[in-house]
Amino acid sequence: MNPKKVVNVAAFLEEDIGTGDVTAAIIPESTQATAEITTRESMVLCGQPWFDEVFKALDPDVKINWLAAEGTSVNKDTLLCTIHGSARALLTGERTALNILQTLSATATVSRQYADAVAGSGCKVLDTRKTIPGLRDAQKYAVACGGCYNHRIGLYDGVLIKENHIIAAGSIAKAVQIARAQTLTSVEVEVESMQELLEAIIAKPDRIMLDNFSLADLKSAVKLNAGAVELEASGNIDLFNLGAVAHTGVDYISIGALTKHINAIDLSMRITLVHP
Repeated sequence: MNPKKVVNVAAFLEEDIGTGDVTAAIIPESTQATAEITTRESMVLCGQPWFDEVFKALDPDVKINWLAAEGTSVNKDTLLCTIHGSARALLTGERTALNILQTLSATATVSRQYADAVAGSGCKVLDTRKTIPGLRDAQKYAVACGGCYNHRIGLYDGVLIKENHIIAAGSIAKAVQIARAQTLTSVEVEVESMQELLEAIIAKPDRIMLDNFSLADLKSAVKLNAGAVELEASGNIDLFNLGAVAHTGVDYISIGALTKHINAIDLSMRITLVHP
């Protein structure tokens, strides 16, 4: 699996280095070193392209040998990779590279948990736009690494008509009609009641989001819809009730927690060999 694009690495490095790494400067410029990256907890590995780019930006001749593949589950205390290159570059890039790797691996790890929870149901778990600023594409890549799926990337690649859009447009029907006339992207409508669901089905969007519906109402919604449009459940869904929601018959479940309720994976980098 390849990321769509590796971006922002220069900005990440600038944030940390500023006018220069005054601590790494104590190491002679010619010194070469080898370092090892180890995980201190079980995880789904994700973020190798960004990690590599950090060190390549600091030392074009750096050699990185990954011992675990992107998107695979690894156990606690697993050696993830070895790095050989300029000692200064390794020291300067350490925190930026680990920050990215620990964040994207956390996103992939959580996504794997949610993907496993709906396995066999036919329902797909989607991410949302509730991402860390500057890491939208990277986190959505990590979601896919973990086995879940991407909702729209931003405001430009899909219409999602919510309560305030409906109020401003006048009705669900008018909102969908205008959206159809203005764009060729998919059109989705969020509804909060069975009455709104019926209005949305008649308007014929591509998908309807059922916001904060109970399990009973989700089942009723699936029955009322009868396959007319795709249905997506959202709101107050976590690992404890995810399976039950998936088995109501909805096509998708969107979960903000995939990208915003994450705890960074605990990673370690240690220099193991120095070549003056």
